[in-house]
Amino acid sequence: MDDVRTWQVPGRVNLIGEHLDYNGGPSVPFAIDRFLTVKVRRRDDDAVNVWSTLPDGTRERATFRTGVAPDDGTVSADAWSAYPAGAVWALGTVGPLPGVDLVLESTLPLGSGLSSSAALTVGVVSALADVAGLDVAPLEVARLAQRAENDFVGAPTGLMDQLAVTFGRAGEAVVTDPLSDDDPTRVPFDLAAADLALLVVATGVDHSNVGGGYGERRAECEGAAAELGLEHLAKAGLDALVRLEDPVLRRRTQHVFTETARVKAALRTLGESDFEQLGTILSASHVSLRDDFEVSCAELDVAVEAAVEGGALGARMTGGGFGGSAIALVPQTKARAVRELVEQRYDALGWKAPEVFAVRPAAGAHRTV
Repeated sequence: MDDVRTWQVPGRVNLIGEHLDYNGGPSVPFAIDRFLTVKVRRRDDDAVNVWSTLPDGTRERATFRTGVAPDDGTVSADAWSAYPAGAVWALGTVGPLPGVDLVLESTLPLGSGLSSSAALTVGVVSALADVAGLDVAPLEVARLAQRAENDFVGAPTGLMDQLAVTFGRAGEAVVTDPLSDDDPTRVPFDLAAADLALLVVATGVDHSNVGGGYGERRAECEGAAAELGLEHLAKAGLDALVRLEDPVLRRRTQHVFTETARVKAALRTLGESDFEQLGTILSASHVSLRDDFEVSCAELDVAVEAAVEGGALGARMTGGGFGGSAIALVPQTKARAVRELVEQRYDALGWKAPEVFAVRPAAGAHRTV
């Protein structure tokens, strides 16, 4: 069949509120102007063919059926194709699906913490629902994409990434509440009007939410919540820090408690366009993620320190941690100096040069053709 439809799905940067979504707390991410493009064509059988061109030029191909399911032996959970397969499986719980040919093209650096996985799963769910004629509301698209990652791939992610790439809008950030059944709200975040740039420093250190430290941190938070008699750790009060005996769980809880307060403070600064104070909040978030949640790494720490030294209002790691990217809120006039200083520090340490680029809030997943 010749009807090819194209969907554009952004990555996301989380401005503030790290590791809060699965703890029941708010976050303020925004969709960015780097995208995954999904081209879809309906077939007259039940085959799903996926071609993927990665940012480094690598090309991959996978084939499976619309009836693909977790652990059926068709697609390995640790293969790249598990993400589109998981999206097909999740959407298949809503209604019958036709076979499709899918072409995926991305300008999102893989493993950078910019949510390429959420862009992929949201994009496939959206595009396939479109050609299948299924009426799926945006919030349900986000939840199906999360289910694909949680139950098919085995990545214990919250819902923040999927909400950001689904509900993003130019000039605005998304305010997510994982405990709400309503669509997320938005808050103005117009960088150009404030003569600011938001720089991303992609460290080149691979980041993954599957297993490893991310899953360990989530388990620790669940353990702390259980010990405190709470369903969600973000609901902990200041007394929680003296009630917990385990020093590790106390540190994890301290991050969640203080990060939740930083989100509320950041929302006030955005409402007042107080970007200097917002920068201070971003830097404080990084210290908490580094010392209390212990998800930073040397490459992220150096990027943050160099950015602030170079003139950034504030900087922090973003995403799950253990690699990925840092962000820096920078006056436009100092953006070049910040980029150059970060690159110089990496070079002096003998590290591979990071990819440093500006992003701005962009529209969420939408069909372009």
